[in-house]
Amino acid sequence: MKKNKRGFQLNEKQLGYAMVLPSLILVCIVVLWPVAQSFYNSLFDYRLNDPNRSELMLSANIDLERYVDNQFYLDNQLEDLTMQVDSDAGAKIEEMKEGINHHHEQLLSDEETKQKVEKVDELLMNYQPVTDSELKYQKIDSDFADRYREELLQYQASLMEIAESTADETLSQSIEQTADLTGATGETILQSNFIGLKNYGKYLQDNRMWGALWNTTFFTVITVALELVIGVCIALLINRAFKGRGIIRASVLIPWAIPTAVAAMMWGFLFDGQSGIVAHYLEALHIIPDASWLLSTSDGGMFSIILADVWKTTPYMALLILAGLQTIPESLYEASDVDGANKFQQFWKITLPLLKSSILVALLFRTLDAFRVFDLIYVLTGGGPANATESISVYAYKTLFAQQNFGEGSVLSVIVFLFVAIISFIYVKLIGSDLFAGRTK
Repeated sequence: MKKNKRGFQLNEKQLGYAMVLPSLILVCIVVLWPVAQSFYNSLFDYRLNDPNRSELMLSANIDLERYVDNQFYLDNQLEDLTMQVDSDAGAKIEEMKEGINHHHEQLLSDEETKQKVEKVDELLMNYQPVTDSELKYQKIDSDFADRYREELLQYQASLMEIAESTADETLSQSIEQTADLTGATGETILQSNFIGLKNYGKYLQDNRMWGALWNTTFFTVITVALELVIGVCIALLINRAFKGRGIIRASVLIPWAIPTAVAAMMWGFLFDGQSGIVAHYLEALHIIPDASWLLSTSDGGMFSIILADVWKTTPYMALLILAGLQTIPESLYEASDVDGANKFQQFWKITLPLLKSSILVALLFRTLDAFRVFDLIYVLTGGGPANATESISVYAYKTLFAQQNFGEGSVLSVIVFLFVAIISFIYVKLIGSDLFAGRTK
């Protein structure tokens, strides 16, 4: 009799890895890839508002769109100037023209570069922009790039000298314009903007970054602590059976349901020094020195964003803790009543230990969320006054999008990721929750 051949099978451990694999792939795509891209960008002097640094370049490149356009006009202007200036100046300009043409021919000696130049020239002649970055930028030899750029800058200086020595004001202006065009042509030859870890070294010495990091840490610690205490109290209250409990539970969740940007704008009106009702009553109760203190001073600004965040997010903390409270068996409290335990002893010996897992989850989520705070601060205070409430995320946003400095902004993004990873590690590895059995210390 033939033996039945067993098909391919996985043992229990291999099956477990196979089931987890899709999640790991998703994590790599959604989380790790953007972080890796940000880290790569941080290694370059990458600025979208600077044509010379608007691409990631590991080697010398030439911006063919600007170069072809400038070179065409530069050649014509140099030709015209040779016929307008005196013989000595004309000889110098003719020498410049020959030098530029020599380097231009060297550039076109590469067949790939020549084909790209022809395509770019055709687009420009038809008044069309060059949208393809592969066509717009062409790698060139670094030594050639240095020589060509240096020569163009020297020609620019020589033309400025000729312009200064020319008595005819109109002709002098024409020469100056040609000198500017020569310099602009030199700027189309781009050096590598790879700078390694220099951006990180810069931010390690940046007082503003450390200030933003301190603001973020202070905000996170205070808000999470207040939200935990108040959230536990609210959860204990709405966990009890009383008339109208459903309405109270729904009402408590309203602040959390409001979008953060909307809540921030609302609190901005309430904190306004002239018309804000909250600012008015706080001043009347002598809690603050005057109504304008909340949004016009550093301490007031921090107080404002903490108060707004505690109001907005405490319901979320209460909801997570309430879910934990509802898993505690009622029989434990009945047994403790028989043993003569009072309410405080029941809370300390039964409720709090059994809430450990729920509290850890709530703290983990809220700490990560608070450390990444952006929209509340950006809308309510904008990071002011004088960067007193600026978080690391707000600083990163301003650098990335307001200044369009993607190299330095990516450094701040990586810093946020590192601190979030450290916070997660501390919660998972060091606190010792039952949720992570086998991983505790």
